[in-house]
Amino acid sequence: MHRLFSLLGLCGLLSVAPVHAQARTLRAVASFTVLADVVAHVGGTHVTVTSLVPPDGDPHEFEPSPDDARQLRQADIVFMSGEGLESWFGRLAHAASYHGQPVIVSSAIQAYTPPGAQQAETDPHVWNSVPNVVIWTNTIRDALIAADPEDADSFRASASAYVTQLQALDQDIRSRISAIPADRRRVLTSHDAFGYYGRAYGVTFMAPQGLSTETEASAGNVATLIRQIHQTGITTYFMENATDPRLVQQVARATGAQPGGELYAEALSPPGGPAPDYITMMRHNTDLMVAAMRPR
Repeated sequence: MHRLFSLLGLCGLLSVAPVHAQARTLRAVASFTVLADVVAHVGGTHVTVTSLVPPDGDPHEFEPSPDDARQLRQADIVFMSGEGLESWFGRLAHAASYHGQPVIVSSAIQAYTPPGAQQAETDPHVWNSVPNVVIWTNTIRDALIAADPEDADSFRASASAYVTQLQALDQDIRSRISAIPADRRRVLTSHDAFGYYGRAYGVTFMAPQGLSTETEASAGNVATLIRQIHQTGITTYFMENATDPRLVQQVARATGAQPGGELYAEALSPPGGPAPDYITMMRHNTDLMVAAMRPR
């Protein structure tokens, strides 16, 4: 299904109906909170953004409601990440009689397939590498300009300002991770959501569960992971805000790893929480991981 969404994304920028006549605010719908936050930064006051998956929600196992169908029907523009993340979107579009073409913001990103994964099993968690969100930002900018040409200058200015913030964030993460000895850059998490972070910043992630929380880890995979943890000396594990923690806690009990806090892999926290926006989320995650990896 993700291939279909990628094809839709290629034509999404061309298919959004421009807003003419009297000036009004674009109604944008984004599939999940991380993407909604980026859309809001680029859109500014000219766009209202609704996230279908709520804060602390799992975008893999999301079950759309009738209200989500209503939001989709009323949207001027719809944003999705793609690469198989939103496997539920087809059902929602059918229920909503939605015949539009969502903008697939990850279509210009080179997808990563983890070693040992099936050929079609690409990692959808592209936002955990900040340079990928720079690509998102530019794609969102162009889509909003296509939908609302009169506010193009505002969208360009907002996108440029946000990219500057993202570039500073990226450099800060690289600097902090580079200060950790390479042999200590290992992290145990609930599921395999940080592959892009690991590739971008030089961290090895281990997890009992695969790319999607819909998959189940086999007993053999868990046993192999436990042996690897004993060999590498990982002493800290992390739960994730949108993921069932029981499996990683089972691995922790078998290895003696201690809890290091809660990471935000694919969902923001509610306002007032530790990760209410993308930049704060990335800083929060990096803070916790650096503290766990730092030599004691």
